[in-house]
Amino acid sequence: MPGLFSGLDEEPFMDPIDPTPDRIWSVSEVNSTIRKLIEGSADTLWIRGEVGNWKRYPSGHCYFSVKDDRSELRCVMFARDASTLPTDPDDGMEIRIFGKLTLYEKKGAYQMSVRLLESEGAEGLWRIAFEKLRSQLEVEGLLDLARKQPLPKHPAVVGIVTSTTGAALRDIISVLSRRAPWVRVLVRGTRVQGEGAASEISQAIRGLVATGKPEVIIVGRGGGSIEDLWAFNEEPVARAISESTIPVVSAVGHEIDVTISDLVADLRAPTPSAAAEEVVPDGTGIRENLSAVPGELAKGLQGMLQRRRSVIEHTLSHLGLGIDRKMQPVHQGLDNDFARLQAGLRSVLDLRRQRLIGVEGKLDALSPLATLRRGYSVARTGEDQILRSVHDFVEGDSFVLRVSDGEVIAETKGLQPGE
Repeated sequence: MPGLFSGLDEEPFMDPIDPTPDRIWSVSEVNSTIRKLIEGSADTLWIRGEVGNWKRYPSGHCYFSVKDDRSELRCVMFARDASTLPTDPDDGMEIRIFGKLTLYEKKGAYQMSVRLLESEGAEGLWRIAFEKLRSQLEVEGLLDLARKQPLPKHPAVVGIVTSTTGAALRDIISVLSRRAPWVRVLVRGTRVQGEGAASEISQAIRGLVATGKPEVIIVGRGGGSIEDLWAFNEEPVARAISESTIPVVSAVGHEIDVTISDLVADLRAPTPSAAAEEVVPDGTGIRENLSAVPGELAKGLQGMLQRRRSVIEHTLSHLGLGIDRKMQPVHQGLDNDFARLQAGLRSVLDLRRQRLIGVEGKLDALSPLATLRRGYSVARTGEDQILRSVHDFVEGDSFVLRVSDGEVIAETKGLQPGE
């Protein structure tokens, strides 16, 4: 820059002061020129250091410094780039940053505009963010085994939340079609990585739950780096899964990948294909089980009837004993009553017998037979009419004379009336 940087290689302040300069520079012009000089002379670069004074503003811009044991460099990371961070670094953390050197003209402050920020160490910031959210959800009880819902044994409708263009969806549908071709599938397509993916996934889960149609939901995607899978480590997805009234199976990445959604879900499957196998039964196995049902049913009914018979026999046995115990006093009472009744009847009969004997004696005394036994007789005609007077007899007629020990056939020879 002519006039501004001329003589910079010479010893400063050695020339005499020129009282009539060709040009007078403003502060803004100087800072702008220096900014252009810095940005034009230095390419993008990586810098390693210890983070300090980290501050994220409501705008999303982040301001901090990196330092070593001798120097410090002020840095800014604008919202667009800062939004890609899984979490904010803690002061004192060893980091590496990538960006360009520049000058904040308003303050004349030399700084670095950071595009990327990484922790020194494999997956440092990602692991820190993972552990922070995991600890928070654990404190809230969202990782408790007790709150996990069981999967339905024979679902008729399966919901799927994943990318409609990914291999995961094809794998899931292939397995479902092979194992349970009768199952209906509802798909909510979403992005599964990148900015805004977590929000889309959580909305898709809530949308399926709101329909009330799926009996189980599979959420997942195929494999990738930790950055690719990060949407399933974000809080919105964890909240949507934990709030679901429908059981959720998480199938993210490969078997070695573990995400927050795996920990919150009702079941974690190592792959999307494995998730499909978990949510539906194998049709071949069902057919085999059905073929064995008649025999098992007959055996079960036989056993049930035998148990019922045993229960009834046991009940009747106890009932008989109970009735016998309850009826024993009744029987004793009836026996006592019958004995008293017999004694009473015998007493009555004896009394009646004595009375009959007395009456019999009286009747016998009054009986004609008794009179006959005393020497009297009774005359009767052949028509059994008693002849009481001589006037009842007809001379020459026969009659029957009844005596005490029989009858005599007699004939009237003559009549002699008495006085």
